[in-house]
Amino acid sequence: MGNSPAVRTKASDAIPIEHLDVAAYQFPTDAPESDGTLAWDHTTLVLVAAHAGGRTGTGYTYAGPSAATVVNGMLAGVVTGRDALRPAAAWAAMQHAVRNLGKPGVVAEAISAVDIALWDLRARLLDVPLVISIGALHEVTPIYGSGGFTSYDNDTLAAQLAGWVEAGIPRVKMKVGRDPDADPKRVHAARRAIGEAAELFVDANGAYSRKEALRWAQRFSEHGVRWFEEPVSSDDLEGLRLLRDRGPGGMDIAAGEYGYHLPYFQQMLDAGAVDCLQADVTRALGISGVLRVAALCDARGIELSLHCAPQVSAHVGAAVWHLRHLEYFPDHVRIERLAFDGVLEPESGGVLRPDRSRAGLGLDVKHADLQRYRTGASR
Repeated sequence: MGNSPAVRTKASDAIPIEHLDVAAYQFPTDAPESDGTLAWDHTTLVLVAAHAGGRTGTGYTYAGPSAATVVNGMLAGVVTGRDALRPAAAWAAMQHAVRNLGKPGVVAEAISAVDIALWDLRARLLDVPLVISIGALHEVTPIYGSGGFTSYDNDTLAAQLAGWVEAGIPRVKMKVGRDPDADPKRVHAARRAIGEAAELFVDANGAYSRKEALRWAQRFSEHGVRWFEEPVSSDDLEGLRLLRDRGPGGMDIAAGEYGYHLPYFQQMLDAGAVDCLQADVTRALGISGVLRVAALCDARGIELSLHCAPQVSAHVGAAVWHLRHLEYFPDHVRIERLAFDGVLEPESGGVLRPDRSRAGLGLDVKHADLQRYRTGASR
């Protein structure tokens, strides 16, 4: 598969992790972006390289530069010297080591980046694609085209969503909730642009109160919306359950992208808060974490939708039994094309197909191209 033979020669061999490198890169958006509760003009990528046995594994998270500080100051020392062929053991050691830092948030994002790098490293050492290394069930990962920011005028909104559909992606999502009075015209413009056959999703990012969300769910259903993401805060499990129970028939309630560890997802599922759970591989403790979230879904027969970071999530999605789809988010699509050679591109029908001819994630970092974006704590 690769250009050189696999490193491991005997089952008893351990290959020690030699060191980690980490750097943060800040990418300005093409234009100001906003959703129902937040506005931003840049996105930060924290990139981790794990070295062992003459191979390098790549991992990353979308977080602030402080995640790089956590990798440098804590996690590098935890994983260095451990067996690169056992990323789950390194993952468990990181969970224990961060007790006094507090796991949810930046620390979980840092662990996620390291864990992804270690799984990529293991696959490269064994000279197999990551999708095979983590146990693929599916050939492809379905995607939906995302964006539709509240900062867009209706023409820009329509052009972006129609562009996803014209590219062969039959599912698209737009943001709502910042200016509710404008949303009926925005949703109408979106539906008109994508036609009746494409699926239309909306995402409020927790902008509504419970009663407002119920009212808007009904309005959105009139335009064929069948996916309502975070109609209320994802911390409001009772509110999500209310929307799930009392919302229009056929409209799925989704949340979970801000989950950082297993107890969060366990609580959301126990509350019956969602029809489809979401998880982000760059937040929810990496590949090791998301595969465990998937197991929680499997036990309940609940589908899992993956959030963003398509170059990693495409591989992880293929290993998720009850998989719904993956969010193909424009900021991450643009950044990953800038950062890596070997990126996956959508195929007809709106899917990403992991490349089985390349070891690991199949990505090569474009270090020279990234230098102009470098910022924050690096090593």
